[in-house]
Amino acid sequence: MAGLEKDTPLPTKIVVHSVSRALEVEFADGRNFRFPFEFLRVNSPSAEVRGHGKGQEVLQVGKRDVLIDRVEPVGQYAIQPCFSDGHDSGIYSWDYLYWLGVNQPDLWLQYLANLATSGKTRGAGEGPAEAAPAPRATELRRPKS
Repeated sequence: MAGLEKDTPLPTKIVVHSVSRALEVEFADGRNFRFPFEFLRVNSPSAEVRGHGKGQEVLQVGKRDVLIDRVEPVGQYAIQPCFSDGHDSGIYSWDYLYWLGVNQPDLWLQYLANLATSGKTRGAGEGPAEAAPAPRATELRRPKS
């Protein structure tokens, strides 16, 4: 079983890239996603971010410079990143990480739109959200051997 869904591929590699501020996750099906730390932080599956039901989501602001201090394993199905802003309650199942990877470009655009609508920014010293460049959403594909 992978994560919570039986059809989700298992991760084969997880790497924290501190300098480029990205978490790389490679899955058994060959898909490889590179998540900016900010992206993971603002899409945390925690109740602090998602709320306890539809319409209770809390827009995360000022997270552009957040770091991941460490990543803890959670059983055989998830990881729990500990962010530099003290947030450490999000448990990212393999299913959720895979879903984030597949939907990363759309989720990022929606986040920027939500920031712009609320008049908030990604971080200190930054203008309106629509003027802020988005981190590149990337999916790396390994060549077949």
